[in-house]
Amino acid sequence: MALTRIEQAFKDLKGDLKVRPIWHQEERRIEAHIFVSSLAYCPHTTPRNLARGVAGGLTTAAILEKLAGLRMIDVHLPTPDGRRIVLSRYTQPEKDVALLLARLKLTLPEQPPPRIQADGQVKV
Repeated sequence: MALTRIEQAFKDLKGDLKVRPIWHQEERRIEAHIFVSSLAYCPHTTPRNLARGVAGGLTTAAILEKLAGLRMIDVHLPTPDGRRIVLSRYTQPEKDVALLLARLKLTLPEQPPPRIQADGQVKV
């Protein structure tokens, strides 16, 4: 079982993450290369691990493709005194994305509070 997971990890590294062998001469560079590859692998496998029990069969790529529809936008509202109110808002997820988030037990954060912008300066 462990061997299957290790083989899958190498397949993920070479496939989706496109990590290729790089020949290093120094030990510290070899260790750094392994470290960076491991860092890339962790967030790659987390969505798949979350989905394993509740939405089996979903790949990391499929999950990220669904979540790609979520956007953070800044809405600028001018005020009569020349300032602007800036509202950073994320888009409401579509039904299938909301279902995926619920199944993965993930929640979106609270919408951030508005900011006031005057002469290029942002005040909270």
